[in-house]
Amino acid sequence: MCFILLFPEENSINTLDIGTWDLACQFNNTDHHTELNGTDRLIVRRGQAFTINLYLNSGSYHSDGLTGPQPEEQYGTRAVFGLSNEINDTCWSAAVSSPPGDTVCLSVCAAPDAPIGRYVLTLDERIQFDFILLFNPWCPRDVVYMDSEEKLAEYVLAQDGIIFRGDAEYPVPLAWYFGQFEEGILDACFRILDMNPKHRRNPGKDCSGRRNVIYVTRVLSAMINSNDRDYGVLEGCWKDTFDGGVSPMSWRGSVQILRTWNSTSCLPVRYGQCWVFAAVGCTVSRALGIPCRVVTNYYSAHDTNSNLVIERYLNEKGEIESSTRDMIWNYHCWVESWMTRPDLPPGFDGWQASDPTPQEKSEGVFCCGPVPVRAIKEGELTLKYDAPFVFAEVNADLVYTLKYNDGSTRKIVNDQKVGQKISTKSVGRDAREDITHLYKYPEGSAEERQVFEKANHQNKLLQQKGNPGLHITIKLSMGIRKGCDFDVFAIVSNNTEENKKCRLVFASRAVSYNGIVGRECGFKDLLNVELAPGGERKVPLRLNYSKYCNNLMEDNLIRLGALLIDSSTKEAVMAMRDIVLDDPEIKIRILGEPKEKRKLAAELTLQNPLPEPLQGCCFTIEGANLTGGSSITEKLESPIEPGQEAKVKIYFTPTQSGLRKLVVDFDSDKLGHVRGYKNVIIGK
Repeated sequence: MCFILLFPEENSINTLDIGTWDLACQFNNTDHHTELNGTDRLIVRRGQAFTINLYLNSGSYHSDGLTGPQPEEQYGTRAVFGLSNEINDTCWSAAVSSPPGDTVCLSVCAAPDAPIGRYVLTLDERIQFDFILLFNPWCPRDVVYMDSEEKLAEYVLAQDGIIFRGDAEYPVPLAWYFGQFEEGILDACFRILDMNPKHRRNPGKDCSGRRNVIYVTRVLSAMINSNDRDYGVLEGCWKDTFDGGVSPMSWRGSVQILRTWNSTSCLPVRYGQCWVFAAVGCTVSRALGIPCRVVTNYYSAHDTNSNLVIERYLNEKGEIESSTRDMIWNYHCWVESWMTRPDLPPGFDGWQASDPTPQEKSEGVFCCGPVPVRAIKEGELTLKYDAPFVFAEVNADLVYTLKYNDGSTRKIVNDQKVGQKISTKSVGRDAREDITHLYKYPEGSAEERQVFEKANHQNKLLQQKGNPGLHITIKLSMGIRKGCDFDVFAIVSNNTEENKKCRLVFASRAVSYNGIVGRECGFKDLLNVELAPGGERKVPLRLNYSKYCNNLMEDNLIRLGALLIDSSTKEAVMAMRDIVLDDPEIKIRILGEPKEKRKLAAELTLQNPLPEPLQGCCFTIEGANLTGGSSITEKLESPIEPGQEAKVKIYFTPTQSGLRKLVVDFDSDKLGHVRGYKNVIIGK
């Protein structure tokens, strides 16, 4: 992409001979909030002036600048403008801001809708320099403008954050190292744009499209995943094994992923799952200047046939017998990007959901969004992009059908709800912010019904609120930790005035976060559960470590299901609940006074909670401006016996002052990846 800077004959500066020049990178980059990228090259934002100092010899001056793939004015990759008396921040402009002398201080301002990317400027047909232009959320004329310094610090400048995993009943914070300002990351981000198929088909048109944040966000949604064999960044894997790559749980940040992709001829990095795709998408968006955050939706629907219904068929043992490709994910992560939407009717500016995890195709490509979050809340499913799919993720109806041994079927009463506790990191704090209200009206409200009518969500509209004769819930005991035995309870009650004889199937199975059910962890089938009118019974199920230890998947999740069948009427009610087995805590102590460029030690301790030794143990740390943009690992030579502590010291040297997150990972054969983090304030 390029622009031409011309000083016409009628301007007073037309006979200058430039000896040397200074791009004032330290001043400009700091002024444009890009100094964390380094100050060895000029990185500026559109709609805001930057300064070039020209040191003159005698002689004449002519200015001409070209760059990019076949720069043309029709694509906006070539701009012609004269020297003005003052800067005009609505378009490309230039002005001299210094008094007469042998130094010319030249101010240049990019149009607030200029394409982002690399620019080259040629002066006097012999002097060339380049600079990088980014989106500018500090500029009111830029479509990504955000009017809060606190939010800009969080959604553009923060190099680390929190992603929520776990379960709706037990959200688990995962520290993540976004690292958008680390060395080489911005270049990798532009390479992602350059590798996308639209650029390879028509470079000029694609570069022109980079003026439009909607276009860029959609390209990123497609290119973070590699499902279209398009040189995308990450390959997904939701199997039990990760042959040819590493477990998605092993990633602590985006930097290693992006550097690996960039250094291996754009081969997809193996492997990612939803939070990894979302986190890398957030890193790239923030690097390019788009305010962005990672969002988690608990009990997230994957509706493949767009009927807003997820159907499940169970046999009398409570086993899922057959189903469509539709899924309910324990949680699903995507990103929201902040922008105006001039392509849509008024009222849909602000946060836009997009999803780089490959699930369904959109316009022939595995991508999703951006769609206004408000469009999802209001049921405006005709608005671009992919509103029906995102609406289903938070609003689909979950329908269970019981298939009896004699072939007859019966709908199962269940109260599991899709789209719960939609979460993101709070601004300036590590706490969870619940943003469900941005996606949905309160359940049962008149507004919710109006949205369902607008979206033609018939299944929800036809539901009757009733009080079934039989009722069932699942309760947990205290202290559910990996390594211990514990009880869970099915509470069954009879709300009728007659005696009930029932069958109770109470099962537990390991489950992955995306809803794939694994092996059994405990099972009980009671054929004669008698309930008096108004009566209640508490039925325990023991889960022993010796049974569940080898069945657990990496997500540490066990799904509990309790199915109660009335023997006389065949009425069936069901309760389902997922539990997260707590990992042990990693204790983190920082030894030494935290100052930039001063060597520190992190003392890391973890106690083995299991009744068996841990083999192959190692600690790894990583953090923005703490570990030099890479990870540091310390292996333990001997096994850690039950109840014993694993303990190491890892040394690191911070390079920047400020609040930073030290992200810690402990890996072993039996515990898998255990995560922790510590906020560290680095002094000057």
